Amino acid sequence: MYLESKFKIELRLKLKYMNFRKLFDFLRDLNSEGNNNKAWMDEHRKQYETIRDEYKEFLSDLNLSLAKIHPDYHDTPGKKAINRINNNLVFHPNKPTYKDHFGAGMDQAKNYADFYIHLGINECFLAGGFYHSPNDILKKIRAAIDYNGNEFKKIISAKEFNDYYGELMSDDALTNAPKGYSIDHPHIELLKLRSFVVMHPLTQKEVISDDFKEELIKAYRILLPFRNYLNQAVAFEE
Repeated sequence: MYLESKFKIELRLKLKYMNFRKLFDFLRDLNSEGNNNKAWMDEHRKQYETIRDEYKEFLSDLNLSLAKIHPDYHDTPGKKAINRINNNLVFHPNKPTYKDHFGAGMDQAKNYADFYIHLGINECFLAGGFYHSPNDILKKIRAAIDYNGNEFKKIISAKEFNDYYGELMSDDALTNAPKGYSIDHPHIELLKLRSFVVMHPLTQKEVISDDFKEELIKAYRILLPFRNYLNQAVAFEE
């Protein structure tokens, strides 16, 4: 009985604080010269599946914690949250067979702003919002900003949010005003955006620390007003 209880406690600790060093080590080996191919993966599939399954358990534990923060949270267990490690070679034939990272999205639902976790050997970051927004979603977000852009500005300029996530991504912004809006609109720089995304960079040292799960919970909480605004805009029925 004692051994069984001890095992359960150790298992819970393992799931909550997985060894992310092994995850990074695996990705480095996979992406070493000559290894990013099916033959190498088949040879190391058991190692990959162990790391993937541990990460899915970590995400499932995180899922339960995030659900306590937001009443409208969408249940996203690890199996649903984690992305495939295979690159889509049909649309991107020049990419390697496998990715250099593990990606995962929490609080997932159709037409719902992302909360994305990216753990890779070249970069690690947390992000949220709509990336390369489809036209129907983009139209609704712009309409919301046109109507009450001051509220959106208040959210993204709040000290805690701005200190953690910084400015919105603007790499793909329009040069001119979008159709239907004047260039002298008070929120024109926001209306020019085609992605409504913010990002917080992470170091591998932060990821492998014991309090990484707490950092993810903090990031989700800070991001929530931003995502709520976008989600309410997209859900609005004219």
